[in-house]
Order: sequence, then C-alpha cells, then structure tokens
Amino acid sequence: MLFWLTEFSDGGDVFNLFRYITFRAGGAFFTALIFGFIFGKPLINLLRKRQSNGQPIREDGPESHKETKQGTPTMGGLLILSALLFSTLLWARLDNSYIWITLFVTYSFGLIGFADDYAKVTKNNTAGVSGRVRMLIGLLIAAIAGYWASVAHPDALQFRLAMPFFKDTLLNLGLFFVPFAMIVIVGAANAVNLTDGLDGLAIMPVMIAAGTLGVIAYAVGRVDFTEYLDVHYVPGTGEIFIFTAALIGGGLGFLWYNAPPAAVFMGDTGSLALGGALGAIAVATKHEIVLAIVGGLFVVEALSVIIQVLYYKKTGKRVFLMAPIHHHFEHLGWKEPQIVIRFWIISLILALIGLATLKVR
Repeated sequence: MLFWLTEFSDGGDVFNLFRYITFRAGGAFFTALIFGFIFGKPLINLLRKRQSNGQPIREDGPESHKETKQGTPTMGGLLILSALLFSTLLWARLDNSYIWITLFVTYSFGLIGFADDYAKVTKNNTAGVSGRVRMLIGLLIAAIAGYWASVAHPDALQFRLAMPFFKDTLLNLGLFFVPFAMIVIVGAANAVNLTDGLDGLAIMPVMIAAGTLGVIAYAVGRVDFTEYLDVHYVPGTGEIFIFTAALIGGGLGFLWYNAPPAAVFMGDTGSLALGGALGAIAVATKHEIVLAIVGGLFVVEALSVIIQVLYYKKTGKRVFLMAPIHHHFEHLGWKEPQIVIRFWIISLILALIGLATLKVR
C-alpha cells in the first residue's frame, strides 16, 4: 500500500525510498515485529479466557507433556498471521500476482487449521476436523494456487519444472505441473504441522526457510542477479521478499511468547498456514525442489511418521521410539531445549546448502 507514495516522488526525495524492495522489506519486518509485541499478550490472555483447558494433549504422546504442557492455550498462529497480513498489505505492491497467490494459500490453510483447532478446544479432544476433509480442501486450494502461479509465470516458464544444479534445464510437465504443485504445497503444510510438537521447534525453522526463500525470490526477480547466477528470471517475485520479511518479524514476535516454557502454541492455525506459505513461495519462484533442501528438517519429520506407520502396519514393530522424530529423541533422554536448538542448527545448515544451489550450476 505504501508503495503508492512513490507517485508523489520526483526521484530525489524520501518517497523514492518506497520504490526499493529492500527498504520496504525492512519496514515489513519491523512492522510485524512491533505488531507481535503489542498484541501478543492481549491475544494470549484472550485465548486463555476462551480455552479453559488449553490445547488437548495427545494420549499417545510423551508422558511428560501431560504435566508440562497441560492448560497451554493454542491458536497462537493468529498472532503471526495477523502481523503478517497487516504488514504485507501495508508494505507490498498490491498489484503483484505472487503476493496474492501466497496470501491466498497462507490464509486458506490458516482457516483449515483454525477450524481444526476450534474443534479440538471446544470438544476438548485431539480429534479435530477429519484428516480426509482437511486433505481434500488443502488439495483444492493447492490446485488453484498451482494453476494461478503457472499462468502468472512468463511463457517460457509456464507449467515447467526448474532443476537445481543444472543450467537452463526445464521439464515441461504441462498440466501435470498442477498436481506436482499440489504435492509441494500440501506436503509443506503438513510437514510443518508435524514438526510443531515442542516449544519453539517449528517457528524458527519456518523463519529460516522463509528467509532463505525470500532471498531466492529477490534474486530470481532481478534480471541482473539471474544472469550472474544462471537461474531462471521470474519477474515480480522480488515482492515475495517483503512477505517473508513480515513473516520473520511476526514469527519473532510469536517466539517471544512461544520460547520454552511456551505461554501459547501456534496450533494448526499457524503451522498449516506457514507450511503452505513456504510451498506457495517455492512454486512461485520455480524452486520447488530446493524447498526440499531448505526445509529438509520438515521433510525428515514427515518421513519419520510415514516410515513409522508403514513399518508398523507391515511388521507390528516400530522403527522409532515415537514419531515424529523429535519425540524419538525425547525418549532417548534429550531435553526439550537440546532438541529444539539442535534442530534449529540443522535448519540453518540446510538453508545455507539451499542457497548454494543458486550458484552451483
């Protein structure tokens, strides 16, 4: 919205600053951060008032959680999503298709998560909305976003899959690109959702991945950068950098209250929305495969559940002491802060590897 102030600029005044994505990204970050600090405590107090028993704790989860996490309110993702929406609408160009695609996916998945959280806290059990219903709605949202992003891309990139490490390599998937995009977006949403099991565990890797994808979006949205890096030029994606900056600001505001011991959980409201956002950004920037590297922690968390379920059904035995894999390490005796911080370190390493793919061609 503030971008329109450039209409009053003669090129040498303060209004000219709003032309620069980096300036607006900085503004988006601090706006979302301050929003989180201002409204965090009132929102938590409201959630505590409305959720007398807090988030229901899984019966098949770690026993310690029934003591340490009982009564903690959920739906804290509302704080992140509110800060993110306000900041993005304020600082981003609202005539940019990729901003609207990303917002559409983020808040559509946020609504799915909100409905699931609401069902859990009102019924005081962990059932929530049917997994099949959540999946079907999520696939529909992802299908719309995948097709929307494809037609928004330049003609040479439409319905094509870019391969990392290979210069100028594009696979023409045709309309099959849409099901591929659906897998990326829904997979990312559910992988982040599975990761959100310990205080602070999901939000920091989400911010790291978002920051990495934001840098990639900025790079592929500039023709001079893409010529130097030998990556595909996707005009307009630079605005996504503003969205990711707002996400990081809102995420830090939330982490202030989510740090161990958490005063609030993000719930499915936050985890599904933020995971969907990462998937949407990857599709928009033609870096779907790189997302699997940058978000490798989420991939491992999801795979641990898939492996556990399939192996148990086949043999009646378990590969891990408990899935997702962060609970496996809890059963090995690792303390919660140990797991969280070590997983943050792994996320940072994977993000750096993902960034390296920009130049390794």
